[in-house]
Amino acid sequence: MGRFDELTGILPDTADVSDAGHLTIGGCDTVSLAAEHGTPLYVFDEVTLRGQCSLFREEFGTRYDDLRVIHAAKALLNRALVRLLMEEGLGLDVVSGGELSIAKSVGFPTENVYFHGNNKQVDELELAISSGVGRIVVDNTYELGLVDKLARTHGVRQDILLRLSPGIDPHTHQHTTTGIVDSKFGLAMVTGEAEEAVRRAVETPSVRLVGLHAHLGSPIFSTEPYEQAVAVMLRFAADMVAKHGLDFREFSPGGGFAVQYTVDQPAPQIAEYAAAITEAIASSCRELGLDRPRLIVEPGRAIVGRAGVALYTVGATKDVPGVRKYVSVDGGMGDNIRPALYDARYEAIVANRMNADATEKVTIAGKFCESGDILVRDVQLPSIAPGDIIAISVSGAYCLPMASNYNASLRPAVVFVRGGEARLVRRRDSYEDLIRNDLV
Repeated sequence: MGRFDELTGILPDTADVSDAGHLTIGGCDTVSLAAEHGTPLYVFDEVTLRGQCSLFREEFGTRYDDLRVIHAAKALLNRALVRLLMEEGLGLDVVSGGELSIAKSVGFPTENVYFHGNNKQVDELELAISSGVGRIVVDNTYELGLVDKLARTHGVRQDILLRLSPGIDPHTHQHTTTGIVDSKFGLAMVTGEAEEAVRRAVETPSVRLVGLHAHLGSPIFSTEPYEQAVAVMLRFAADMVAKHGLDFREFSPGGGFAVQYTVDQPAPQIAEYAAAITEAIASSCRELGLDRPRLIVEPGRAIVGRAGVALYTVGATKDVPGVRKYVSVDGGMGDNIRPALYDARYEAIVANRMNADATEKVTIAGKFCESGDILVRDVQLPSIAPGDIIAISVSGAYCLPMASNYNASLRPAVVFVRGGEARLVRRRDSYEDLIRNDLV
């Protein structure tokens, strides 16, 4: 059946092939969806989204009593997803006033929001504190001062975590490595900066330091960096309890859980991450005499990545004999910049001819005026013709949040599918959208 069988662990849970040989997701024919809504089109399977939420709750929750799972909004955020997350009982990790405002627009409980970011602006912190966000994850001493001042102005005591740099290399792409010493994120432990921040926070009446946070990077294809980070962070926590009276109630090892993008690079199961992290916490707490803190985990990509599939329509092709055959589609780096930015790799299939044998190696190119606008290199597909619908799997994370109007292109529409029904959750940009904020 074409490439479908080898991609079943990469496509959404409900992916299937219809009698017509079309890719279906959530009981909906993707070729029909492309015809109705145009392409590029991003299709999200609600069953997969909810299933991933449940897996994180269950795999971590059965191993650790005091748990909070919060979705990392930077991976994907829209109002429909926020409603789904509320229904699934997840919290939310935001990194901007914009993300917080999207959450508030559908009534997301702000006490379940954790506000991250390395350079939060005053107006963003003002919005967060006035909105009653549950935690501000303080990234640096400058920000600690801002939170102190704003909290005093509002007459509140703001709960915070401190984000630390534990000096752990997760061995991922340099642009997505965040827990090492040479990083813009976090308070460095090796320099004494982290300890000084703990001391100041404990002594500041307008904030309540309730825990510590680390984020190592993303995607992390091994459990070992988490285990190392837990040991380092909890040893530091125990030291801060003894020296400065830290009230250590919460601990977050961050997110960064990998997903499988290609058939040749499997990712650990959620259960493997859960077992490694919870066992490391239990072991360190026993060794150090610490009470076990509430565990906060922050999956983003692992919630939404596999649930999303991007659909494109084929246009021109260019065959360079003995070199490469380019197949151009009507999207590209404007809606998915990850291949250009991170050398990200994907799998692709022909959604309207799922049963056809893969007979040629092609490279799928975008329509943007950049030589680096390549979506998938050297993938085996059936012979391609203009009008074919290309589906790129595992497109649910980071593609849409980093989408742009480069070349004055229109950002794509988004649909959620379930039980044979599709609902439009984001309309495609219009030309009017491109010019509505310009002044002449």
